Amino acid sequence: MPRAILTDIEGTTSSIAFVAETLFPYARARLPAFVAEHPDETAPILAEVAAIEPGDPVATLTRWIDEDRKATPLKTLQGMIWADGYRERAFTGHVYPDAAAALRRWHDAGIALYVFSSGSVAAQKLLFGHSDAGDLTPLFSGYFDTTTGPKREAASYRAIADAIGLAAEEILFLSDTPQEIAAAREAGFSALLIDRDHGAGDIASFEDIDA
Repeated sequence: MPRAILTDIEGTTSSIAFVAETLFPYARARLPAFVAEHPDETAPILAEVAAIEPGDPVATLTRWIDEDRKATPLKTLQGMIWADGYRERAFTGHVYPDAAAALRRWHDAGIALYVFSSGSVAAQKLLFGHSDAGDLTPLFSGYFDTTTGPKREAASYRAIADAIGLAAEEILFLSDTPQEIAAAREAGFSALLIDRDHGAGDIASFEDIDA
């Protein structure tokens, strides 16, 4: 029985299609207007983008969305735009029913729950706070994003273990990405690869987890 469970979002708790077909297009379509309407809030983000890649930062951000770049300034701005969408009820955050049920069960059993996603912490809270299954944010003890480090590097998981205050072997990590699973295991975590579509992972749903 792990003392804590750290979970990915896209492809793990939530559908990849929801992110690719709902969230990304919503942010892409509204990005230019959002930047124009919120100059003070977005100026530091645009400056950070320009420092990474010179040129028109709005055009760069739009291309990064198309490339699914895991860049922190992009994820921050997307989260700000998605906040409007959730608030206006343009969509709700997709969470698989088996994931929602397991998260509630683990929380009730006293297992601490955490999220590690390439999406910003703000975006993570929005998805779980406005999910198909209701507000799931009370179930979580903390959130981690790319400001902690890349998801495919063991050092990121060591940093998370330190932040949580548990030994790595006491934490179970769940993800649909083999490279992330490998990095977590290198850091000493228990880790399970989920493959919801083809059954080629360690598990096919959260119902398969004995915790």
